[in-house]
Amino acid sequence: MSRTRLWAIARKELLQLKRDPRSLYLAFVLPLVLLLLFGYAISFDIRNIEIAVLDESLTQESRRLVEAFESSGYFNVAEYLERRADADVALSLGRAQLVLVIPPSYARDLASGRRAPVQLLLDGSDANTATIAQNYADAIVMGYSANVVAQGRRVVLPVTMESRVWYNETLESRNMIVPGLVAVIMSIIASMLTALTIAREWERGTMEQLAATPVHRLEVVIGKLLPYVAIGMFDVALACAVGVAVFDVPLRGNLLLLGVLTLLFLVGAFGLGIFISAALRSQVLATQVAMVATFLPVLLLSGFIFPIATMPLALRAVSYAVPARYYVTVTKGIFLKGVGLEVLWVDALAMVVFASVGLALAIGVFKKEIA
Repeated sequence: MSRTRLWAIARKELLQLKRDPRSLYLAFVLPLVLLLLFGYAISFDIRNIEIAVLDESLTQESRRLVEAFESSGYFNVAEYLERRADADVALSLGRAQLVLVIPPSYARDLASGRRAPVQLLLDGSDANTATIAQNYADAIVMGYSANVVAQGRRVVLPVTMESRVWYNETLESRNMIVPGLVAVIMSIIASMLTALTIAREWERGTMEQLAATPVHRLEVVIGKLLPYVAIGMFDVALACAVGVAVFDVPLRGNLLLLGVLTLLFLVGAFGLGIFISAALRSQVLATQVAMVATFLPVLLLSGFIFPIATMPLALRAVSYAVPARYYVTVTKGIFLKGVGLEVLWVDALAMVVFASVGLALAIGVFKKEIA
């Protein structure tokens, strides 16, 4: 391999990239736009849930229960209902996502020491919101019940549980989403960028000039790869900086380790793009195939949004072939947990394999000969 020829190919690719506004947009603008867009748009935090209250007790005790819901920060009392038939209207029209029904005997039951059941009606058309709202409501009622027991009977509860959350103490979903977004965005951008490289040579008729030179196909592939890997490293560094500065995501791990594993991931991702470009020889078709081959698997099977452990066995098996699965684990582990190679060595080994396979595919399918 000649260093001079390698640099000549890399410089040629940089010049082509500089003259192509679409590629410049993909390389420098789109990653930041996607990070900001998805970082603000995707959130699993559910707050300000609209609740309707049917208070048939109309006592000080029932008002305290409603105040416990309001002061939690998760619920807003949208309206007070007068009849039970109004509950169905409030839920069906979307004026409230759940209805709290306090029966007439509520205060009497509390005063006599009996169980005082209340009813919670939830709109199950959005199952995720309904489940989270139910968990919030259960926690509020349990806390309120503990206070009633402690204040009314002057006893200490026999069993108490004190929870402490590690790694994401505030349970903010953006702390989980932003590190995963880096993997998702770079998977898509990397394959789309390099999907244009070889195909562009064929469509512009410059492959004949390249074939007439003594440059080896290994030098062509690596030379075309180098500028994009450098751009990818810059994009990841920018995304990490934005994640920390804008979204306040903690970065507890080793930056050098993150850089090395990112380099492995990008080499494999860009190699896959060059493989698609060399195999199809059409910029439009290569871009479409790259998008399908990366976007859906990365979004659905990387563990970014949907936990892999809850997937069917067949999909869990397929997810092992998705490189972003390992990089998502790496980014979350380094950002949130601050773990090192002693924990991430399996994922690091998988990305070494991915980088090797991506390069091998790109070099194997690329031919200088003009058919």
